[in-house]
Amino acid sequence: MFKRILLPTDGSELCLHGVRLGVELARSCGASVCALHVIPPFHTFTYMAEMIEATETTYMEGAVQRAERHLADVRELATKAGVPYEGSHVVGDTPSESIVREAQQRQCDLIVMASHGWRGLSRLLLGSETHKVLLTSSVPVLVCH
Repeated sequence: MFKRILLPTDGSELCLHGVRLGVELARSCGASVCALHVIPPFHTFTYMAEMIEATETTYMEGAVQRAERHLADVRELATKAGVPYEGSHVVGDTPSESIVREAQQRQCDLIVMASHGWRGLSRLLLGSETHKVLLTSSVPVLVCH
């Protein structure tokens, strides 16, 4: 049925629920999983270039460490289920675009994701990344709540 399932995660409990479901689905289908964490890029305005460099470096170091922790959670679940795993993090302004692009590049045939993540209520104002993925993906999307 499915061979490669993309599991986007932001580390939230709701996303982990989607990851668990995706890993279980992959196990039952004999599929592999590809975990993805999208890191928002560093944005700031300042008049001192040195300030930007130090702050951006610190931000990226912390963001990559968080991404690795979130991906490790998915790897652990996949390993326990005996599901082949690969994971990556990307930097992107728009998570939905990064998710759709990764699904295409990795030749995934399903995306399993939570109905919302860390943004919670702000999704009412900003628009749900899940909704944007549903509108733009050529790959089927399974939305978990």
